[in-house]
Amino acid sequence: MSDKVVLAYSGGLDTSVAIKWIQEKYGMEVVTFTADLGNDPDLDAIRQRALDIGAVKALVADVRQEFVREFVFPALKAGAVYEGEYPLATALARPLIARHLAETARREGATAVAHGCTGKGNDQVRFDVSIGSLAPDLKIIAPVRDSALSREEALEYAAQHKLPIKVTKASPYSVDQNLWGRSIECGILEDPWAEPPEEAFSWTRSAQDAPDQPVCLEISFQEGIPLALNGDALQGVDLITRLTRMAGEHGVGRVDHVENRLVGIKSREIYEAPAAAVLLKAHRALEHLTLSKDQLRFKDAVAGKYADLVYNGLWFSALRRDLDAFVESTQRFVTGQVRVKLYKGTCTVVGRRSPYSLYNYGLATYDRADQFDHSAAVGFIKIWGLPHRVQRRVQGETEKPTPAG
Repeated sequence: MSDKVVLAYSGGLDTSVAIKWIQEKYGMEVVTFTADLGNDPDLDAIRQRALDIGAVKALVADVRQEFVREFVFPALKAGAVYEGEYPLATALARPLIARHLAETARREGATAVAHGCTGKGNDQVRFDVSIGSLAPDLKIIAPVRDSALSREEALEYAAQHKLPIKVTKASPYSVDQNLWGRSIECGILEDPWAEPPEEAFSWTRSAQDAPDQPVCLEISFQEGIPLALNGDALQGVDLITRLTRMAGEHGVGRVDHVENRLVGIKSREIYEAPAAAVLLKAHRALEHLTLSKDQLRFKDAVAGKYADLVYNGLWFSALRRDLDAFVESTQRFVTGQVRVKLYKGTCTVVGRRSPYSLYNYGLATYDRADQFDHSAAVGFIKIWGLPHRVQRRVQGETEKPTPAG
């Protein structure tokens, strides 16, 4: 009996080539695993394609609720956005897929798992490190990386073996999408000077074609988790799906970013993440209402580290779990409603409220309701500036004056 390998199968070029390549090179039986992450593919067609190419079994699992509950919402509460631009949609999905690959390999009696990643992308690291953390005894096979197949060579291989895939040289985009976002690469997008063509986008209208009238949405949060949209209580998958459609209609959620990949190269990446763009902004606005200055500023540092861990394939690290403990503590009072306005590609927070708000009208107002003790200001300023006055008296100028002219 041949050894088995479980392949993470998307139905695209690279993973379709991988089925045939593994059979030819290793003589192994290929079991494919496809995760339904809310990316709306034709899952029946993908399953049949895997079988047509030669997989001995093609498994499909609906992991949408698991994805939102265990990966998306923890990242949202952390405020994790890589380099201030990328909401980590693909990066968050990879450890989930890796976990299911390992579990499927155990059930199927497989000795290896496989993926279709290249040798210079981030996903290879995310898969390999996650599998190594969860099931270090499993062998990892990466046909595209191991054979150094270029995209053109993969297309030629697919044509030579008559593999039933749709990608052509005339349509070179590589797309990965799930509930939290859509990533688009390759083709003209590899030129950072070239404006992305409208054909590259699928979830968002261009700003100029978006409705001429804005729309306001109210998002309700409970301890950092969004639970309702415009008063309608919704499960996470349904809320994200509805918000993706509504925000995308108004052109919200496009990202054009030159980012630093883990492997050391810069890469031009195009993303669509309408729901993520809105929820991250609304969540942060509610935090500004309910967290202290020190909490907010320390959490900014945690958010950056959290995003790095996710991006760099370290979801299953002890540090990420430790950071989650801090994040959960900060979310105890992040409850309330945020109102956002969507208009021509922008998402603007226009209102926020919480039963745990630290905003005090009596302290903030300048009208007759002012309760601030103005008499305390003079003494506060004297103490606050004391070390600077002392230093000036003792040491004189601390900076050289700027030359005139």
